[in-house]
Amino acid sequence: MPSDAGIVHVIDDDEALRESLTFLLRSAKHDVRGYASAKAFLDALPEASLGCIITDVRMPGMSGIELLRRLRELNVAVPVIVVTGHGDVALAVEAMKIGAVDFLEKPFDDEVLMASVDAALRQQDGQSRRQSERAEIESRVAALSPRERDVLGGLVAGRANKQIAYDLGISPRTVEIYRANLMNKMRAGSLSDLVRMALIVGILGSE
Repeated sequence: MPSDAGIVHVIDDDEALRESLTFLLRSAKHDVRGYASAKAFLDALPEASLGCIITDVRMPGMSGIELLRRLRELNVAVPVIVVTGHGDVALAVEAMKIGAVDFLEKPFDDEVLMASVDAALRQQDGQSRRQSERAEIESRVAALSPRERDVLGGLVAGRANKQIAYDLGISPRTVEIYRANLMNKMRAGSLSDLVRMALIVGILGSE
């Protein structure tokens, strides 16, 4: 059973092309959702915020380029593959600059399309894992006491326990206790593990 992260969203006002793409992708065991316009897709958010998007560049109402800009404004990090007509290379380049991961020029080869979709879904899966990991780490940091956060900042800055103790006006033994507590709360198996998590959520340590 495909996961939500494997959904392919096909956006095209050309019903025949949309159905053709849907059939092709479903034959490759992908979960596919079709939309007749960019607005219809945006109306489906946030439920449609996983997987990848295949969108035509030229559509009435909101174009593929405008859709990319709107997704960026909404901070929706879904990999987008744009489909262009012959001679629309300039539009494709513009789409790539805005954030599209690939573009396909009509008529495109089925195998090329499938390879592009697979690459986009792998990218989305990686983003989902990173976002999930970051959210989990942020929840652990939120559980730290102010003093534990101070000690964490010192550790990430590369300071030894004695230096952290001096900076905070507490004893080295107290720093050791705070350090043990925050390692436990952060579920860090080592100092390098703790530093890696701190960097993921942007805790760089005080200079």
